[in-house]
Amino acid sequence: MLPYGRQDIRTEDIDAVVAVLQSDFLTQGPVVPAFEGAVAKKVGAQHGVATNSATSALHVACLALGLGPGDSLWTTPNTFVASANCAIYCGAKVDFVDIDPYTYNMSVVALEQKLRSAAACGDLPRILVLVHFAGEPCDLEAIASLATQYGVRIIEDASHAVGGKYRDHYIGSGRYSDITIFSFHPVKIITTAEGGLALTGDAGLADRMRLYRSHGVTRDPGLMESESAGAWYYEQVALGFNYRMTELQAALGLAQLDRLDDYVARRHALADRYDELLSSVPVVTPTRGHDRYSALHLYPVCLKSPDVRETVFNGLRSRGVGVNVHYIPVHTQPFYQARGFQWGDFPAAESYYRRTISLPLFPAMTDDDLATVVGALEETLESV
Repeated sequence: MLPYGRQDIRTEDIDAVVAVLQSDFLTQGPVVPAFEGAVAKKVGAQHGVATNSATSALHVACLALGLGPGDSLWTTPNTFVASANCAIYCGAKVDFVDIDPYTYNMSVVALEQKLRSAAACGDLPRILVLVHFAGEPCDLEAIASLATQYGVRIIEDASHAVGGKYRDHYIGSGRYSDITIFSFHPVKIITTAEGGLALTGDAGLADRMRLYRSHGVTRDPGLMESESAGAWYYEQVALGFNYRMTELQAALGLAQLDRLDDYVARRHALADRYDELLSSVPVVTPTRGHDRYSALHLYPVCLKSPDVRETVFNGLRSRGVGVNVHYIPVHTQPFYQARGFQWGDFPAAESYYRRTISLPLFPAMTDDDLATVVGALEETLESV
């Protein structure tokens, strides 16, 4: 079965992990901060805070921005549930903004209308979580302008967009947001097996995220309430969590980071070829904006009719093509329906979901692999 995504592990990656196994530190040592600094330098950020997952990074980012009971967070329904769950972890409410039917990212028009209505009734969100779906950056300048106008903080959920760019600046630079979150899950652009990272230009936010990722415990005299009793002394000054990344994960990530640009360029070459091969196939291929550079984590295509999606999905799987669907709209999940959301609330996201299939896309794919995928898709469509 040809999977929809796959990690690329090379000898240098293995050597980097083995070197850590043979070192004095397996958990918290010098490699984690080296990885944090390397990623921050790569994308032009000031501070990086590594965590054991992007979900953890979203959680500590929300905490650092002061999200709590009585607050609300808005995100897109076209995302994985973690983009919304991070608000629930903080005791806050969640709401959604529908997507643009062409980019599949948060609609600027829908956002502006929703913010205007929320301001009129005094119910503005504290945080807006943008999701760069499939690696295609949102319209950051327009959204940041609205956020500034209405006093809303921005977290970029860039789990799909490591290596992507908006107007020639890497996603994660922090030009348009308070905090950016990266994911290093195996099917993402580069991997640390499991792992995430929060990037920010604000030293205070970085310090708070570091505190929350490590039990709320500190040895910093400036944060402690009492004088230190000795070199062993620490204090818990907040309710934190064990969200730390290991040295093993960071070593793998450092080795992979050297190939980031090559990986994204390869994804573009594959997507360009997909565009060509699918030009006469009755599907809608992904949009790529002229002023942004997608990381191309996914290559989702939309079928002309939702009625055939299940048949096409099963037909491709039966032909050895491991397609997937990204995403079931978050507001339709039972957990969120129990909180008052229902089908029909966000029609653009629902329409997209009913027609979408993600085709395989990962750097090690060959031209023969692409031909196999497109041939299987054509055969399946001919049979429905």
